[in-house]
Amino acid sequence: MTSPAQPLVEFREVRKSYETTEAVAGVSLTIAPGEFVALVGASGSGKSTLLKTVNRLVDPSGGTVLFEGEPVESLPLAALRRRIGYVFQSIGLFPHMTVGENIAIGPRLVGERLPEGRIARLLELVELDPAMAARLPDELSGGQRQRVGVARALANDPHLLLMDEPFGALDPITRDALGERVRALHADLGLTTVMVTHDMAEALLLADRVLVMDGGSIVADENPQALLHGAGGTIAQDLVAVPRAQADRLAERAR
Repeated sequence: MTSPAQPLVEFREVRKSYETTEAVAGVSLTIAPGEFVALVGASGSGKSTLLKTVNRLVDPSGGTVLFEGEPVESLPLAALRRRIGYVFQSIGLFPHMTVGENIAIGPRLVGERLPEGRIARLLELVELDPAMAARLPDELSGGQRQRVGVARALANDPHLLLMDEPFGALDPITRDALGERVRALHADLGLTTVMVTHDMAEALLLADRVLVMDGGSIVADENPQALLHGAGGTIAQDLVAVPRAQADRLAERAR
């Protein structure tokens, strides 16, 4: 376990190359226990690749990722992923399994059975009826399926929650509601959360800390208030300008 002074996650000169493309270009940073961090950037900026080096869905070409003080490559893969919840962009539920079976898949893979009461509690945490445990994913809406994906990520009581564009396929109302629920769960369960998003407004509303990536590098590391007051440099401010301009246009229409 980490000590209070120890980062939960640390990247030390992490690089990832695909043939001639450098997706991550020597990133060094630390993430403290309890932080809610948003990784923001345009498509191809390296944010999803960097996120996936933590749970070893991607292995770096160079550098080291540490989780709770240990290099991730030195940890047994099953043990590492047991301590890290992961919410997929594409939700990734198994269509032939019930909702309850999908939620319980992580413990099942390491030979453990998740009690029905625990499954019911996880569904309640994401504001779904526990009776949905018996349904198949195709019987649920997109928003409900993504809530199940969040419940599945929480099934092992993870120390870290990774989210890769978790709300991208949802309608705006569902997206906003689920974002608020995830933020509440982050606080209530004492999680550390790292979320990849291309939506700066979402990052500003949900995160404590916003990391802006461009060309495989971190070009800004600020809190939302600082970004809204002009910090972070040109690339970060170009991203902030989009929701700000939309808000200005809405204000003009309301006059």
